[in-house]
Amino acid sequence: MKHSWAFEKDYYDRFYGVRRPRQEDRRETSLLGDYVCAYLRYLGQPVRSVLDIGCGLGLWREPLARHYPKARYQGVEFSRYLCDTYGWTHGSVVDFEARHPFDLVICKDALQYLAPTQAEAAIDNLARLTRGALYFNVLTREDWEENCDQARSNGEVWLRPGNWYRRRLRRHFLNMGGGLFLRRDTPLVTWELEKLP
Repeated sequence: MKHSWAFEKDYYDRFYGVRRPRQEDRRETSLLGDYVCAYLRYLGQPVRSVLDIGCGLGLWREPLARHYPKARYQGVEFSRYLCDTYGWTHGSVVDFEARHPFDLVICKDALQYLAPTQAEAAIDNLARLTRGALYFNVLTREDWEENCDQARSNGEVWLRPGNWYRRRLRRHFLNMGGGLFLRRDTPLVTWELEKLP
């Protein structure tokens, strides 16, 4: 059963409030941001523009600013509550449009809230929005059953197998591991064993 989440204050209090302290989220996102930025630097991917779609509380903004202080950052969020609170652009990963694609697109923990046809459209849209690299992560069925702390995670979502996402991402992207994907038409040189099949 899927819940019709309104993504208002009560949702964020429940999953990002007392039960899940923001300091822990900041630390995890900071480490993840360091990893993503270091790998992109190694690959030679320039980052002058960043789209953080489904940006939530905007925790990616700080590590990105640390690594790319001159990059233009745009946070897009479906929750009107968060848009009003943090000043994000209101939009959906399914159909958000931008004048130009971004060097780096971040989409973390958003697509599990979408029905299959919407999630598939969102992946196609991520390809349109991405010029260089995509960082993508989502709660999968395997993660729910084997990896996540179910007491701190929202299980009332579309729990699809990881391969469902891999097949659709493969149409547009090279899987570089660790949640990092490069557009298939990238001019960057990538070594064979750096890419996942």
